[in-house]
Amino acid sequence: MKIVQAGDKDLDGQLDFEEFVHYLQDHEKKLRLVFKSLDKKNDGRIDAQEIMQSLRDLGVKISEQQAEKILKSMDKNGTMTIDWNEWRDYHLLHPVENIPEIILYWKHSTIFDVGENLTVPDEFTVEERQTGMWWRHLVAGGGAGAVSRTCTAPLDRLKVLMQVHASRSNNMCIVGGFTQMIHEGGAKSLWRGNGINVLKIAPESAIKFMAYEQIKRLVGSDQETLRIHERLVAGSLAGAIAQSSIYPMEVLKTRMALRKTGQYSGMLDCARKILAREGVTAFYKGYVPNMLGIIPYAGIDLAVYETLKNAWLQRYAVNSADPGVFVLLACGTMSSTCGQLASYPLALVRTRMQAQASIEGAPEVTMSSLFKQILRTEGAFGLYRGLAPNFMKVIPAVSISYVVYENLKITLGVQSR
Repeated sequence: MKIVQAGDKDLDGQLDFEEFVHYLQDHEKKLRLVFKSLDKKNDGRIDAQEIMQSLRDLGVKISEQQAEKILKSMDKNGTMTIDWNEWRDYHLLHPVENIPEIILYWKHSTIFDVGENLTVPDEFTVEERQTGMWWRHLVAGGGAGAVSRTCTAPLDRLKVLMQVHASRSNNMCIVGGFTQMIHEGGAKSLWRGNGINVLKIAPESAIKFMAYEQIKRLVGSDQETLRIHERLVAGSLAGAIAQSSIYPMEVLKTRMALRKTGQYSGMLDCARKILAREGVTAFYKGYVPNMLGIIPYAGIDLAVYETLKNAWLQRYAVNSADPGVFVLLACGTMSSTCGQLASYPLALVRTRMQAQASIEGAPEVTMSSLFKQILRTEGAFGLYRGLAPNFMKVIPAVSISYVVYENLKITLGVQSR
């Protein structure tokens, strides 16, 4: 079935002789490239050490026994090495079951947008960059993010309201929050702030990707196979640059989400009034906690994601090297959740600072003073206001992103891994 899907060019559900020959030629070229990338010694044979080294370069560790078991599944003559003929014969009828493609598939899974600013961008192969396929991945990811954010916008607005207004005296719950929003501005008000939230996807993604590619050249010992700590440094710096560039849009998003009916006629009116009343500095309120939150979020998100992938590979890769979409979604969701838990207090303080309108003569609200005030009046629990709707949107956002992303890739002609 996989071969028919891969080779069926006219989409008639059947594989004729000409299509089959074309599939074999095309797939054999790909297999040759993969074989050469694994053959570190350039001796025409692959052994267990070369498999271990290739995976280690990609941030995945397996034992020598596991590498030998992978070899045995392809080794026909019992030499514990595989030559080109053995490699080709085994993989020619298995379109997506070679290890390097699966690792790249794992890397591409980081495109999923769960409504937060993921700071480690997607990685692309040399071939994808040379052929221009990378921009199609970014367009597909941006479209998926726009749809998922729009579908989960009511929960996102509720989160912002709870972060800013919920307290011991105003114990806002999920049902009460939705009721309050609808009563104040109707059902349409549930999507306040979503327009600019979607609008900032394109510039943020583009800046992050370009910055990441440039920083990789500076920090990477091998630009094509960055180690985990190198990805963390490059991704965090790229995220900081992208966030700095579009940060005024973050402030506008918060103000638009919190606005009362009739307060602003639109995004431009909101920006004009903030500039007139509070000055340019108002567009960078909460900037410090926002930047500080990048490191724990990116570090924990990436570390947990890599750990879960490695654990899956250690336990199950002997029988099947393909993790499948549910494993990928589970790894991404759990790693993002852990990252959010660590950085959420900083995100809450950032949002409260963004929401605070400047009043003439009033002292400037600082990050440290807000932390002290929240801990004094509400305790540690106060730093996690709005966490429930934030987590409620993760699963639908990831699911919607995946469905839209896969369909957009097909529309744009991006080959799935």
